[in-house]
Amino acid sequence: MRQIFLLILLFIVGQWLVKALRRHDAQTAQRTGARAANGAGAANGGARASKEQPQLAEPMIRCVECGVHAPQSDSVSVAGQVFCCAAHAQRHGARPSGREAR
Repeated sequence: MRQIFLLILLFIVGQWLVKALRRHDAQTAQRTGARAANGAGAANGGARASKEQPQLAEPMIRCVECGVHAPQSDSVSVAGQVFCCAAHAQRHGARPSGREAR
């Protein structure tokens, strides 16, 4: 019975040590990263301020033909409608519309 308690205690102490080492490594990496950023910002004449601004996500569009959402930079716009690729724009344009469809 004593051996089981000893094994449990060793396991708990081991887990605590692993977490403490990870925490110490993360703090060390954060400090060195902050030092590197401060040094680069001073060397680049304030370029650090522009790097700290968060990048916004690119807007997504919904393809008229298939309904798939694609990045706006990859989309194709034809006659005010947006498509995920040129093939879908051509396929949609080739469809009969209005009275021709009847």
